[in-house]
Amino acid sequence: MREVAFIKQNKEKWLSFEKAIFNNRFKDPDDLASQYVHLINDLAYAQTYYPKSKVIKYLNQLAAKAFQKIYRIKRQDTNRFLTFWKVEVPLIVYQYRRYVAYAFILFLSFVAIGVISAANDDAFVRLILGDDYVNKTLENIQNGDPVAIYKSGSNWGSFIGITLNNLYVGIRSFIYGVFGGLGTAWVLLQNGIMLGAFQYMFQAEGVLWESIRGIWIHGAMEIFAIVIEGAAGLVLGASILFPKTLSRKESFKIGVKDGVKILISTFPFTFAAGFLEGFVTRYSNAMPHFLSVGIILLTLGIISYYYLIYPKTVYKKLQKAYATL
Repeated sequence: MREVAFIKQNKEKWLSFEKAIFNNRFKDPDDLASQYVHLINDLAYAQTYYPKSKVIKYLNQLAAKAFQKIYRIKRQDTNRFLTFWKVEVPLIVYQYRRYVAYAFILFLSFVAIGVISAANDDAFVRLILGDDYVNKTLENIQNGDPVAIYKSGSNWGSFIGITLNNLYVGIRSFIYGVFGGLGTAWVLLQNGIMLGAFQYMFQAEGVLWESIRGIWIHGAMEIFAIVIEGAAGLVLGASILFPKTLSRKESFKIGVKDGVKILISTFPFTFAAGFLEGFVTRYSNAMPHFLSVGIILLTLGIISYYYLIYPKTVYKKLQKAYATL
């Protein structure tokens, strides 16, 4: 069968299934599972006979959304809270993995801009971070404690204040996605350039390593979470700009729902980063190097696994399980 005929023959079925998936219009779990089987068969056929076709990408995305619905409807004894973190969020992240990649590319590009600008303009760091902050940090460096600024304030005060600020940044990054993703890119720009200039300041003073093993105790989760929140904002923006086969209104509703779930998933990491900054970072200069580096690698490993590796694992597991339905 020619590809055009294949698409024409199945187009209405796919669109009907897509609308049913997004609007929860299924009689029962068996009805969903039955239609899912047909979708998997069509996907397998397309992969065999039209390996370079764009229809494969469309069917893959539709199948990913179906996995979430099937798992949610079929679960019986599974705790809803655990299902959200163990299955629902990873599948959504896997579905929007391109936007996670885009967020990282944007953020790292902005960090590079911050580094390059600071390296070529002596006044740039002060412009970005402010004279008071730079002067205080330079004073701390001269006193032999580059990250002493994190020792100011009480443990609980720092934890609460920092966490609330980071939550504000993340929520703002997501909401600004309504401007076609440009608002989210602006938030990533601000934070990326600030991070690049900030780290270059320590490099220029010859204390980059001391700053890394202090700042990144909390920074690994904090910065990673900001990027994921940026990805959620890009998802929201894309739902407005690229509704695909859905109406713009329906696409936007889906973008909000999925984006909010991605955003919420970062909150535990944001709280963890705030706790580390308030209670642990301030003691980094007194820690053995292996301990501070170990904390950094552990925190970075946990959040990297959850967003970069685990989603694909869950996707493959469910694909295998429901391919036999």
